[in-house]
Amino acid sequence: MNENTNSSQQPAATTASAPLAATAARTVLVTGGTGKTGRRVAERLTALGHTARIGSRTAPVPFDWEDDTTWDAALDGVDAAYLAYYPDLAFPGAVETVDAFAHRAAKAGVGHLVLLSGRGEEAAQAAEEAVAGAGTGWTVVRCAWFDQNFSESFFLEPVLGGELALPTGAAVEPFVDVDDIADVAVAALTGDGHDGEVYELTGPRLLSFADVAAELSAATGREIRFAAVSLEEYRAVLATIGLPGEFADLFSMVLDGRNAHLADGVQRALGRPPRDFADYARAAAASGVWNV
Repeated sequence: MNENTNSSQQPAATTASAPLAATAARTVLVTGGTGKTGRRVAERLTALGHTARIGSRTAPVPFDWEDDTTWDAALDGVDAAYLAYYPDLAFPGAVETVDAFAHRAAKAGVGHLVLLSGRGEEAAQAAEEAVAGAGTGWTVVRCAWFDQNFSESFFLEPVLGGELALPTGAAVEPFVDVDDIADVAVAALTGDGHDGEVYELTGPRLLSFADVAAELSAATGREIRFAAVSLEEYRAVLATIGLPGEFADLFSMVLDGRNAHLADGVQRALGRPPRDFADYARAAAASGVWNV
């Protein structure tokens, strides 16, 4: 979910293939193409006249991170690729898989790779370095926690239930909007000037989970409480909803203050400020996703 270094710490530059022409329509493999970021990246690419090849197990050309026999067909004829590893770059084996795939992509002639990375995760930094060393053009999109986790992911049910019970204490996080992530990724996949860049993306302010609960309460018009729980208690909650217990460990790893600062990646990549959590919350509430 996050990465433990700031934007001044970047993978070493490598000799890479020339960036693709900004005006050329291209074929882009979007791994995780049905997920929170991938779906938005694919929609934007299609709207711009590019071909988005959805990378998923159920796609017409199947792709599976854990089955390297699916990789060559997915990469065939691809100009660029968006790498969103599931479940998270911090999980065992992720770095090795991303490294192998990036080198396979370079061998297939892919010109540019854009890696979705996370703040505060040492393994994510290792994945960044692997992509930078694969021999393609590359861009890292290093992100804070997603706003949309509260409406499209594992925090949705707690919001509907009126209580965010999390092992976070008073930790603060500069939550980032997934639409900002998709805009930056598409800019890097389709335009010039992004090769070798590490864009660290955050929202415009730091929020505790109690602050988030207050924002959600204001947006929904009903009380949503924050309750601090232990890591052990939260692991039990994750088990009931079918998520790996390792997600609980990410809370202690990345919410220890290492990420309690803002970054300028959205501004640098797009020339505009990032979207605020309150704007996201109002839009999500208006969509009806939190209606009970």
